[in-house]
Amino acid sequence: MTKNQAFEIWARIGDAHVARILVENTKNFSWYNVWKISRALRRGVPVAKIIGFKWFYGLKFHTNTHTLDPRPDTETLVEAVISDHAMRAPYILDLGTGTGCIICALCKNIPNSRGVAIDISRRALKVAQKNVQDLGLGRCINVKRGDFSRRISVSEKFDVIVSNPPYIARGDERVDRGARHDPGRALYATHNGFGAYESIAKNARDWVRDSGRIYVEIGDGMDVDVREIFAKNGWKFVRDARDLSGIIRVLVFEK
Repeated sequence: MTKNQAFEIWARIGDAHVARILVENTKNFSWYNVWKISRALRRGVPVAKIIGFKWFYGLKFHTNTHTLDPRPDTETLVEAVISDHAMRAPYILDLGTGTGCIICALCKNIPNSRGVAIDISRRALKVAQKNVQDLGLGRCINVKRGDFSRRISVSEKFDVIVSNPPYIARGDERVDRGARHDPGRALYATHNGFGAYESIAKNARDWVRDSGRIYVEIGDGMDVDVREIFAKNGWKFVRDARDLSGIIRVLVFEK
C-alpha cells in the first residue's frame, strides 16, 4: 500500500490532520499495519497512543497506555511555575509525574533547576525515565516510585511542588472518548474527584520549604472546593492561572 492510499483511508476515519500525522510518523505501510491503525482510530485511540509520542511545551515525550498523554491545558501549570521561578533555580517535586512532561519542561526552561519525580505506577516511571534520559536531564531529575497519599514517600523539602493529579469523579460523563485509553488511576479520584487534593494538601506541608510554593492543576469549576481543602490544611492561597479558554486551571499556595 502507498502512503497516499493510507492517507485516504485514515482521513475518512478521522480527518486530514490526523491522517497527515499518521503518515508522517508511520514507516510500515503494509495492509496489515494500515488496518491495525485504522482499527485503533475507529476505537477512538488518540493519535499519540498510536504513534507513541506527543509534543508538550516544545518538547517530544514518549507516551503509552500506562501514562496520561500530555495535554495543552497542563502547559498553564508549567508557565505558572516558570513565571515565578525563572531566576531562582528551584528544587522541584513532581507528584504523579506520568510521562515526566511537567518536570522535564520546567528543568529545560529554568536554568540550574533540578528535581524529583514520583509516581505510584512502575510502568509509568519507565516512560518518565526514558523521557528524562532522551531530553538529557538525567543529571538533574531523579525519577522514583512514590505515592503522594503517603507522607513517608518523600523525605526531602523542596522550593516548588507541582502536580496534575487525578481529579475526575467516577461516572463523570464529560470524559472524552480518547481519555478512556489513558490509565484510570491517572484520571479518576475518590471523594467526587477531590480525593487526591485532600491527600496532597495534608501531606505536602512536610515536603515544602518555608518559602516554597505548591502548584496544582484543577478541573473546570473546582477552584472554590480545592481552595477550601488547602485552607483547611493550613495553606495560604497565592493566586490562580487561567488556560487559553479562560478556565481557572492552576491554583498556587504557600505555607
